[in-house]
Amino acid sequence: MDTKTRPHTVPAGKLDGSYLTTRDGTQLYFKDWGPKDGQPVVFSHGWPLSSDAWEDQMVFLSEQGYRTIAHDRRGHGRSSQPWGGHEMDTYADDLAQLTAALDLKKAIHVGHSTGGGEVTRYLGRHGTSRVAKAVLISAVPPIMLKTDWHPNGLPREVFDGIRAGVHNDRSSYFKELSLAFYGFNRPGAKISEGLRESFWMQSMMGSLKAEYDCIKAFSETDFRADLASFDVPTLVLHGEDDQIVPIDGGGRLTVTLVKGAKLKTYPGFSHGMCSVNKDVINKDLLAFIKG
Repeated sequence: MDTKTRPHTVPAGKLDGSYLTTRDGTQLYFKDWGPKDGQPVVFSHGWPLSSDAWEDQMVFLSEQGYRTIAHDRRGHGRSSQPWGGHEMDTYADDLAQLTAALDLKKAIHVGHSTGGGEVTRYLGRHGTSRVAKAVLISAVPPIMLKTDWHPNGLPREVFDGIRAGVHNDRSSYFKELSLAFYGFNRPGAKISEGLRESFWMQSMMGSLKAEYDCIKAFSETDFRADLASFDVPTLVLHGEDDQIVPIDGGGRLTVTLVKGAKLKTYPGFSHGMCSVNKDVINKDLLAFIKG
């Protein structure tokens, strides 16, 4: 069945102000900014953050006349903290329930890091009948883990180390992680302590269980079939100095699996380039959306 005509497999969630209640009772917080008659741009955030990570892009595009929407993934930010469902199929189903409840049409879906995996699984699992374009930024597909078919992936020990850091002292771990995330550990980097504090605050708002389980979701999920099903214009953006999702196993490999996808890379840019280099990223996002 063509993905554009594939029916949605989950019902719309129930809206109540800035919250959506999913079919399993999870409450998802979401922002809905800009003119309601504008073309929707839907953002999916990275681990272990929240929709706040997208504010620079949301304000910019809303001022250009677009309707911008971003939710806190289950267990993250201001959403409720269920014990289960912290894997890509459920993330995609949550997103499908939100887009259905808001009755979004011709939406541009933008995903960063883990959010790029969420967008990828959403398109692969629910089709593109509501989707006009997709943007994957520093995204985890096609898979982060080293496997037989992906020998350049990261070894499992890397992710076991992340699990240990989150389990043992996540507050200290997230403070340290912010340095590599934004490239602030590079010689000559101009460090923003405010941005580091924002990263830490967003990270500590999530549930320990959700953040721990999500490590498996973002590192071990195989997105090859999802990427192969894409049938909308797709832009892949990736920083060449990404220390979190290395570009060779991320953007450069993803673009070979999506028919007609375009890749734009940025020398010296970090995983957190949507914040550190927001003016550049915003300009390229707008050009693709309008193109």
